Amino acid sequence: MRGFFVTGTDTEIGKTYVTCALLRDLRARGMRAMGYKPVACGDRTDPRAMREAAGELGLSLELINPVYLRAATAPSVAAELEQRTLRAVDLVAGLQVLVSAGYDPLLVEGAGGWEAPLSPTGETMADLAVELGLPVVLVVGNKLGAVNHAILTVQGIRSRGLECRAIVLNQQSEEWDAACVSNRRLIEQHTGLPVLAELIRGQEDIDSHAVLGI
Repeated sequence: MRGFFVTGTDTEIGKTYVTCALLRDLRARGMRAMGYKPVACGDRTDPRAMREAAGELGLSLELINPVYLRAATAPSVAAELEQRTLRAVDLVAGLQVLVSAGYDPLLVEGAGGWEAPLSPTGETMADLAVELGLPVVLVVGNKLGAVNHAILTVQGIRSRGLECRAIVLNQQSEEWDAACVSNRRLIEQHTGLPVLAELIRGQEDIDSHAVLGI
């Protein structure tokens, strides 16, 4: 299986936006790519968007998003409110269904940021990434504070023994300031990693080969 774990420097930073752009480009290149959102909190907008981007509207939403929690909060809290327990190993098992169905590559999107709490036992989204063992695509919001958040997240990824395959800089605001202009250079300088894609607000196309290397 070819796969990637998509994480972000924060919640609402554009993980799904980037994931969908990658899925569309992979499909256009003839690959049977699919997204996997193991946990969705609040609503199922993200997995629905991933299903649409892959052009698989008939696919059961439960296969893309096996765990849906109604509260729009951290997965551990949302699960506790419903008296459920989340475990990284169970979420990995859900991915195998898509693997068996022949989807390849698979883009696994985390919930929230890199260390978003997953369970009361202390597991976080980073533990899920470790269980999966996939290279990581880091989505960074192009705004003030992005450099610090990017450095810390890359350090977190590396400390878990995982590869940060790509950094994608995502401009969510229509306005540009000094931080937006300088973030790319500083992120590359301080992480030692290239920013492989920089999206402006409203940009829906992305070069999946440049980002993922496949």
